[in-house]
Amino acid sequence: MAENKEYITRQESMGTIQISEDVVASISSSVGGLLNANMADLVGGKKMTAKGVRVEMAEDGVLVNLFLMIRYGFAIAEVAQKVQNAVYSALEGMTGFPVKAVNVHVGGISFD
Repeated sequence: MAENKEYITRQESMGTIQISEDVVASISSSVGGLLNANMADLVGGKKMTAKGVRVEMAEDGVLVNLFLMIRYGFAIAEVAQKVQNAVYSALEGMTGFPVKAVNVHVGGISFD
């Protein structure tokens, strides 16, 4: 396996299942195509596994931080909640691992 990657692991009767933080970030960033890559700057020097997504892996689940911009004219809280729900459902459904939290950080408004 690649170095410097974290994995969430679950022991099953037939062996071990490991899912990389890159997989979690990829699922999170692709759900609905709603994440804006330019918001990665909000994280400062912290490790980003995908632009606009920061993943923390733990034995008891996954914590995801999403950094995005909302298009002008849309209800910020409503859009953020829809993104949060979609990412949460996708991660649990696709990985089968528990999701501790999906935190949405709205860092700006897009006028495009």
